[in-house]
Amino acid sequence: MQEKELVLRLAQLLYDRKALDIVVLNVTHLTVLCDHMIIASGRNPNQVSSLADAIDELMAQEGQVLRRSEGRREGRWIVLDYGSVIIHVFHRDERAFYGLDRLWSDGTNALDLPFDQSAPD
Repeated sequence: MQEKELVLRLAQLLYDRKALDIVVLNVTHLTVLCDHMIIASGRNPNQVSSLADAIDELMAQEGQVLRRSEGRREGRWIVLDYGSVIIHVFHRDERAFYGLDRLWSDGTNALDLPFDQSAPD
């Protein structure tokens, strides 16, 4: 599976599980850490943990190895590093505070997602 297809599948998985404000960024021209970054929010720590677990399950099915994970115990900001893809699953408050969207977005690198997030939650 192509990496772009994989990150779009991950975004769809997050959307299907009611994640909020999902953003997929191509950061190849900004960092050597990864090629794509996915940022999403959950409503509470339990949902944040559940979203991370769902990502782990899909990535394991795809044969992707988790290199590093942080934040699982607290469920406020979980980082999942799969090498070329890093996923950040935030609680809403932490996401607003840290502003990773602004840090990694250059205004041209957000991928178009195959779903409409404009519906109210």
